[in-house]
Amino acid sequence: MSGVTLEHVSKTFGEAKGVENVHIDIKQGEFFTFLGPSGCGKTTTLRMIAGFYYPSQGIIRFGDMEMTNVPPHKRNTGMVFQNYALFPHMTVFENIAFGLQVRKMSKQQIKEKVEQAQKLVHLDGYSDRRIDQLSGGQQQRVALARALVIEPSILLLDEPLSNLDAKLREETRYEIKRLQLELGITTIYVTHDQAEAMSMSDRIMVMQSGEVQQIGTPHEIYNKPANRFVASFIGETNIWEGIVREVTGNEVLVEIHQSLMLKGYVENASSSADLSVGSKIAVSVRPEVIEQCNSNSEEYDNKVQCEITVSEFNGASVNYMCNVAENVQIKAMFINQGSRVKQSGESIAFQIPKESIYFVG
Repeated sequence: MSGVTLEHVSKTFGEAKGVENVHIDIKQGEFFTFLGPSGCGKTTTLRMIAGFYYPSQGIIRFGDMEMTNVPPHKRNTGMVFQNYALFPHMTVFENIAFGLQVRKMSKQQIKEKVEQAQKLVHLDGYSDRRIDQLSGGQQQRVALARALVIEPSILLLDEPLSNLDAKLREETRYEIKRLQLELGITTIYVTHDQAEAMSMSDRIMVMQSGEVQQIGTPHEIYNKPANRFVASFIGETNIWEGIVREVTGNEVLVEIHQSLMLKGYVENASSSADLSVGSKIAVSVRPEVIEQCNSNSEEYDNKVQCEITVSEFNGASVNYMCNVAENVQIKAMFINQGSRVKQSGESIAFQIPKESIYFVG
């Protein structure tokens, strides 16, 4: 096993920019995810690590060894592709064994390693099945076994769950994480699915337009976004444009609308946020941090009185979309506790805790 370092790596395709100045240090045994919308450069970055693309600039290292221009077959990486890339004319056993045969191992070694890999992904007894006789989830596990059987130093996964239905996707992501923890293998995972990234990763790199927006733990990415893009891309959030009206000690007062003033803390600001009085700023508030309060009481900070426009009951939660003022809406989410669900047209009062307000540039 080894870690992976990318030192100021860029990739261009003619005049088109694929990836620009990616600088990351992935620790040995870490589950590291590249997250972002389609076309943001995450698969290009993964393919440079695999050796399918060579960087236009920068250096790639596996541990202490430079791998920038080393061909793919000499990198000892295992890769699971989005479409699995299985051989349809081969059996499960033959697909998993392919990489070992290329390495010219003995038949006995191949048999032992393939059987071990099949057990690892719960495919015992499937050796003679053809690929077209397997479900999508079983095909995904064959692809995973084929990548793991060669005992790679680094496991690379390029949106491996995108072809599965929602329930199977959830089950399979837990299986992948279980295997990664059991084997202790450095794993780099590409996805545009935030739930996958948040639930599986030790750290996440958020990308947009070929550039890195933020690197951090799921907790850091979600609760302390580096900029407006990260705040809006990760999970749901309310983002309002405002003007800084007052800074007193460690508190900041922002005017969103003449009828909506919000107070938060200086330390809850991204590095791109300008907190000087009179500056324009964006305020991010997650729907789940908003609290319902007594409409007749004045004792609450950041109290918001509004009218419900949309009421959604989702079983586990209740979502309200409300009008606060002209062109200012707020979404709030509450855990279902069996109380009556308010309906469209009713008034409601919210409190936004000061510590839950985050300022982004």
